[in-house]
Amino acid sequence: MATRIDKEACREAYNLVRDDTTDINWAAFKYDGSMIVPAGHGVDYADFKSLCTDDVRLFGFVRITTGDAMSKRAKFTLITWIGENVSGLQRAKISTDKTLVKDVVQNFAKEFMVSDIRELEEDYIRNELKKAGGANYDAQAE
Repeated sequence: MATRIDKEACREAYNLVRDDTTDINWAAFKYDGSMIVPAGHGVDYADFKSLCTDDVRLFGFVRITTGDAMSKRAKFTLITWIGENVSGLQRAKISTDKTLVKDVVQNFAKEFMVSDIRELEEDYIRNELKKAGGANYDAQAE
C-alpha cells in the first residue's frame, strides 16, 4: 500500500516548531501503518533523541539556535532517522516517503539522514548547521 501523510496534523506540528512565540523546538513524524503522522513535539532535544530507537524510522524537524556573540538566530533541520534493525524494504521506501514529509516541512537549512545515535548529538547538529550557514564572525570561538 502506498504511504500517505496526515498533512493537517503534521503541518500543525511543523508550525509549532517554526513559531517564535512557543518554546517548542522539535516535532517528530512516525509511521502508523502506511500513514505518516505526528509522533510528538517538545522543548527538550533529549526527548526527540529518545524516540530514535533501533527498530523505528521517523522524521524530525528541529530548531537549533546558532549565531555568535552579537546575534542569535534559529536554524531548522530535517532529520531522517533509520534504526539499525529496520528492514531493507522499509529503508528503501523512506527516500520516496520523504517527499511526502517535504511537502509539509519546506523550510530547513540542512538535512541529515542518520542511523547512528552518535550523529544525533545536539552539538554535532549545531556545528553542521553553523557550517551550512556560511561565514562565522564569532571571534571568541577562535
